[in-house]
Amino acid sequence: METFGNIISSIGITDVLDILIVAFIFYKILGFIKETRAEQLAKGLLVFVLATVGSELCHFYTLNWILSNTMTVGLMALVVIFQPELRRALEYLGRSKITNVFSQVDKEEAKRIIAEFVRAIESMSASRTGALIVIERETQLNEIVETGTVIDAAISEQLIGNIFYEGSPLHDGALIVRGERLRAAGCVLPLTQNKELSKELGTRHRAGIGITENSDALVLIVSEETGVISIAQHGKLTRFLDIKTVEKTLLNIYFDKETSGSVKEKLSKALKGVKNAEE
Repeated sequence: METFGNIISSIGITDVLDILIVAFIFYKILGFIKETRAEQLAKGLLVFVLATVGSELCHFYTLNWILSNTMTVGLMALVVIFQPELRRALEYLGRSKITNVFSQVDKEEAKRIIAEFVRAIESMSASRTGALIVIERETQLNEIVETGTVIDAAISEQLIGNIFYEGSPLHDGALIVRGERLRAAGCVLPLTQNKELSKELGTRHRAGIGITENSDALVLIVSEETGVISIAQHGKLTRFLDIKTVEKTLLNIYFDKETSGSVKEKLSKALKGVKNAEE
């Protein structure tokens, strides 16, 4: 007990902070691995390390020599294998939460933008018009913008519909949205390398997932074959969404959680008013 008491008394505030920081870093690393395809690779690496240690304890000298040398080379190979995950992690660390691309968007303008998006998505889903809309957030997508045609236009239901109309020369690419502007159309996105995805998913959905693996963008997808609405975010795809879910997701992007509730109520009334007027 005396020894234990001495250990406790020797621990200072800096030691506690040191332990908490290390624990937090490991927690974030484990959470990051769990959210990506790196989870299976991490399990394989753990088995490899245990086999190396086990071979040394059991005095399997030849096997231990092979595993130890493979481990040295494997560290370099891991950088290549985990390249997408490492890039995503570094981009996450480099994002600043102080500045937000939506912070300068007027609230009334933001409500109008969301209403335009909701009507456009609903219309394209009903007519089974394929769409791929990338909403830029903290990470700028200048390299992606350069692959398409810069339009720099105000967001409107009609323009979005015209861009993805089957006869349009830009309908096959992605539409990049930056703040309150449609920045570029006909853009080429990187395809996801996730082999666990359903084979039913086409290039549009794989491209939508791919851009969210390398950035914090949110992607709205409308299937050309079925009209199903999907959202891709953080490397994951959520399918079979209704228009209310799309509206709620957009509200969370353009408004903080405290104000999104009241804004959502006003926006819903506005959308109902537009529908009644059309009828």
